[in-house]
Amino acid sequence: MGTQFVVDRPDAAQCILGIDPGLNTTGYAVIRRSGGTLLLLEAGVVRSRARDPLGERLKELSDGVREVIASHPIDAVALEQLFSHYERPRTAILMGHARGVICLAAGEAGLPISSFEPTRVKKIMTGNGRASKTQMQQAVKLQLGLENVPEPNDVADALAIALTGHYLTGNPLSV
Repeated sequence: MGTQFVVDRPDAAQCILGIDPGLNTTGYAVIRRSGGTLLLLEAGVVRSRARDPLGERLKELSDGVREVIASHPIDAVALEQLFSHYERPRTAILMGHARGVICLAAGEAGLPISSFEPTRVKKIMTGNGRASKTQMQQAVKLQLGLENVPEPNDVADALAIALTGHYLTGNPLSV
């Protein structure tokens, strides 16, 4: 994967699954700390079809997350915290359904879950809680030593969430 970002955090989780939840498209990324190096193991999206019934869409999401968890020795899950804009309450409700099945899959696997607000992820990654998508993609690229910026945005966001989870795992100042 190219040059990797070097860290020195012996207390951090070894393998973290970062998830950017969504009902239509959920981004995921698995990173692992190996010694002082962060490695990208896998990243992608789980998609559902908007025209399918809600139950089928949630099952597709659940199955996809379970498959990723089964494919790697995951130690912890980092998840984007639910937020809503007062003009879009339906979006928040649908996002809550998606987060619910993700949390269930992680809970069934016995994995601890940490949730991070989008502004906190941006602040950790770039120093600016209002960073743009482009700034976030560049930060992820640099911190993981990737050749290209990660795409689509769902994957870039999942990578940023996984990295935030790594940086804050076991950190008493992260409360």
